[in-house]
Amino acid sequence: MDGFGSDFSGGGSGGKVDTGIIMEQVKVQIAVANAQELLQRMTDKCFKKCVGKPGSTLDNSEQKCIAMCMDRYMDAWNTVSRTYNSRLQRERARM
Repeated sequence: MDGFGSDFSGGGSGGKVDTGIIMEQVKVQIAVANAQELLQRMTDKCFKKCVGKPGSTLDNSEQKCIAMCMDRYMDAWNTVSRTYNSRLQRERARM
């Protein structure tokens, strides 16, 4: 049986589902999926931008371009994330 059909009885908890544990597991899974998507997008964009002719190795200029591209991508991602989170907090404060 796969992990989705497992017993949530919690081993002696009277058959009650611990929603807090399940929510934390879901949050972790979402965070991992987001990190994987970020890495994939960053890799795709920087590879397309920096590697003109794919080969068995990267030359110095390609390595530098990829490093700088990834740094810029992460800086932009962090800026957007901080701005988004602060906006969410302001919106929640209004409620």
